[in-house]
Amino acid sequence: MNPINRKYFFDRVRHALFGGRLDMWQVDGLTRILDYREAKWPNMSDAELAYLLATVKHETAHTMQPISERGSLSYLRSKPYYPYYGRGLIQITWKKNYERFGVVNKDDALGWPKALDIAFRGMIFGLFTGKKLADYILRARPDYVGARRIINGTDRAKLIAGYAEAFLDALTQSREAPSEPARAA
Repeated sequence: MNPINRKYFFDRVRHALFGGRLDMWQVDGLTRILDYREAKWPNMSDAELAYLLATVKHETAHTMQPISERGSLSYLRSKPYYPYYGRGLIQITWKKNYERFGVVNKDDALGWPKALDIAFRGMIFGLFTGKKLADYILRARPDYVGARRIINGTDRAKLIAGYAEAFLDALTQSREAPSEPARAA
């Protein structure tokens, strides 16, 4: 498989998914996710990665950074899972989910190593809802709408599926793009 031409990938997603602009935090987040995939999950398909990226885009309010669930303190306290409200790249909630991923200090889910581990292992092994990427992505045509069940039922499924299609297109095109020339030191 050809390597991802990162410049081409960022140019594609900048226009297709981020309104023509990527800030340094979005670039950092996307880079960390791509690097983690290459280092820890090299056999993950681009179609699976595309859905993970789409989910992270949605779950992080487009920041591509580990975040805490948005809302006032009174809003968060109203949640039945408080104080285990959403944190990370995938907004894990409930004490049992924090424990499942070995998160002792709740805010550790906001750190990159743990946030990446939660996102990848959770989606690959079905640790959030029992549904996993392979349940929806190993077919000839990925079922990105159905794949929302990996995280959260069918909430915003079509929107996130659209993001996944755009990420998959960017990944596919970036593998076909000419590689960047080596730069002189």
